[in-house]
Amino acid sequence: MCFAVAMPMSGGQRWWVFYDEVKVSFSAGKGGDGCFSFRRAKYEPKGGPDGGNGGRGGDVYLVADENVADLTTYHFKPGWKARNGEPGRGSNQYGAKGEDIELKLPVGTVVYDRETDAVVTEVTEHGQRVLLLEGGEGGKGNTVFKSSTNQAPREFTLGKLGESGDYRLVIKTIADVGLIGFPNAGKSTLLNMITNAHPKTGAYPFTTLFPTVGVLEFPEAFERITVADIPGLVEGASDNRGLGHRFLKHVERCKVLLIMIDMQGTDDREPIADLRVLQNELKLYKAALSRKPVLVAANKMDEPSAPENLKVFGNKCKHPLYPISCVSDEGFDGLKAALLKAVLAVRAEESGVED
Repeated sequence: MCFAVAMPMSGGQRWWVFYDEVKVSFSAGKGGDGCFSFRRAKYEPKGGPDGGNGGRGGDVYLVADENVADLTTYHFKPGWKARNGEPGRGSNQYGAKGEDIELKLPVGTVVYDRETDAVVTEVTEHGQRVLLLEGGEGGKGNTVFKSSTNQAPREFTLGKLGESGDYRLVIKTIADVGLIGFPNAGKSTLLNMITNAHPKTGAYPFTTLFPTVGVLEFPEAFERITVADIPGLVEGASDNRGLGHRFLKHVERCKVLLIMIDMQGTDDREPIADLRVLQNELKLYKAALSRKPVLVAANKMDEPSAPENLKVFGNKCKHPLYPISCVSDEGFDGLKAALLKAVLAVRAEESGVED
């Protein structure tokens, strides 16, 4: 599955496609067959058995790679199989093991069993290597069955099939901070200005077509945090309206949520109503999201109506509030410091749990 959106550009529209969920089938290699053979030599008429064993089938590994952006490769090629082991040969030659395959996946990919919908495994760190399927055992050649009472064994075994399965791959973005807001709230612009990411920006809804992750550096503290620009939500997203679940699932792994509100009230919107809708959609999608630390960025403070709207909004907002402007850079230092503090607090709490 994917989301594809036509964007207005010079010269017409252009389609952008991001595959973040696909159905695939993986198979490990079959073991090579054992060999049935007897040694033949000019002066050795009864040379005895010399059939070698078959090689083991190749395994299937999953490898997390931060250089892989999405699951396009698996959309166009959903079936992957490791090589079979080579069969045994005469002269007691064993078959070679089948070559393993390493399937590179975006960091944050979850693997579900398509039949049970249970989580099989996930890759969460760059370079993580997970054995998903084991290759089949190689067959035994007739040499193995030789004994004092069976000098000329005619037994041999075939190689066993490797493991296989049908899966659903789903990307769930991993970031310290999830940047959430309605379309055109200014999320992409903020991410562009405070991190090394350069997401697409524009004056039309759904400029961001898929999550973009940037790194926010704090050289003086020797720290860095990652910030993910989650594509703009709409009311009803928890019911899969718009691009609903395709966007919300990327919020699940974030440690801290930064909700961005258009304080100008563009298109006669009420800032406090926007906040409540976004919080409600998060809660309806997954209750655990409502328990994550939340900061609110009141954007567009350079607009005429923003200061007055902020007074009303501030009296009703129960979360730490940071007025900012992506035009004048107002409030950026305070917001960045607050994000670092919140993320470090969650990291410390997680570390304490693990200990």
